[in-house]
Amino acid sequence: MIIEDKKFVAVSYDLFIKDEEGKLELWEQAPASEPLKFTCGLGMMLDKFEQNLRGLKEGDTFDFTISKDDAYGEYEDGRVIELDKSIFVVDGKFDDEYIKEGNIVPMMDAEGNRMNGIVLKISKDKVKMDFNHPLAGEDLNFRGKVIEVRDATEEEIAVATKPHKCGHCGGNCGNCDSECGGDCDGGCDGDEGCGKGHCNK
Repeated sequence: MIIEDKKFVAVSYDLFIKDEEGKLELWEQAPASEPLKFTCGLGMMLDKFEQNLRGLKEGDTFDFTISKDDAYGEYEDGRVIELDKSIFVVDGKFDDEYIKEGNIVPMMDAEGNRMNGIVLKISKDKVKMDFNHPLAGEDLNFRGKVIEVRDATEEEIAVATKPHKCGHCGGNCGNCDSECGGDCDGGCDGDEGCGKGHCNK
């Protein structure tokens, strides 16, 4: 069985990006014990990620690079903004437990679009945040192996197409971190964005 639309896929991989000297460095791993799981053809992953996997079968290995133009685009300075600290006040108190430097915070703009922002700096009245994807400006090199390919169940397809309620994924949606809202089902629908190198947004 090969990877194609409506197939449930599990892959292990190492994701590499270039450091300042142009050498490849490991950014993220999905080991065979905790593989990335998704249903092909439902917009869960980057288009180029799926394109490079299509036609492969269980046991096949892969090594491909997705250019930044086909991944998360260029880094934009304009997406680094300062927000009023009052936005993050909960019950009359600044949420210093969650809003701290380095944290990824799910937010929504005036049009209702969801986005993740990285807290860069907290000052007296402002919170400086970066709304670029963490991999903006990077070419992504994936090296890995296909662990499983099978027909997706109706339940798996339904899970993949329902709104994703996870507040913040740690990169591998099949293994969300402790800040997750608890509704990760082995796949990211792309709207929330995982903050790493395989999800759709």
